[in-house]
Amino acid sequence: MAQTQMETPRLEGSAVIRNEPVQARSAARLTALLDAAAHVVHEIGYERLTTAMVADRAGASIGTVYRYFPDRIAVLQSLAARNGERTIDRALAEIANPAHPNWFIALGNVFDSLKAAFRDEPGFASLRYGDVLDLRPATGRPAMQGFADRLFDALVTRFDIDGSDAARSAFSAVVVTTDALMARAFAQNPAGDETFLLAGVATASALMSPYWETPAA
Repeated sequence: MAQTQMETPRLEGSAVIRNEPVQARSAARLTALLDAAAHVVHEIGYERLTTAMVADRAGASIGTVYRYFPDRIAVLQSLAARNGERTIDRALAEIANPAHPNWFIALGNVFDSLKAAFRDEPGFASLRYGDVLDLRPATGRPAMQGFADRLFDALVTRFDIDGSDAARSAFSAVVVTTDALMARAFAQNPAGDETFLLAGVATASALMSPYWETPAA
């Protein structure tokens, strides 16, 4: 499947918007449109979303939607970018939290923040990073890779652990694998199937154990 470009979520979010809002009213209107899109995606899936549905759900005209987005794909990309931005902000905050004494506990809290997003944020399960969108040709770095790299760099800096290319590759595998496990956990269970969620923690420990010491429980 092709991957959506996103060097970082924050950069990509503005790249697909037709008019970057500079006034509070415009920013609020854009937020309302993306919130509406998120609820539609949550209810019927991103494949069926249309710009008319976004306009109707937001109580806006179709012209307002097209003022910001050239088409439905741009809506989806922007929603994915916003989800990615929020995700990385929460993740980096957990890693920087002085209450977390080691990488394993910090990463566990990052996982907890992701689980909360799956449970509570409309549209997050479908458009976490944007890589799900099959856009061709595939160019640039996958969004999930950008997410993995930023988490890896933050963990290495905070806890002074192995930052080698081999460790980075293993951590990328952790992010891809745990994302798939979380998606499966929430596929039919709104609360998340604990079997798959716990498997994500075990996967992180197993894949990183050659590089980062897993603290004793």
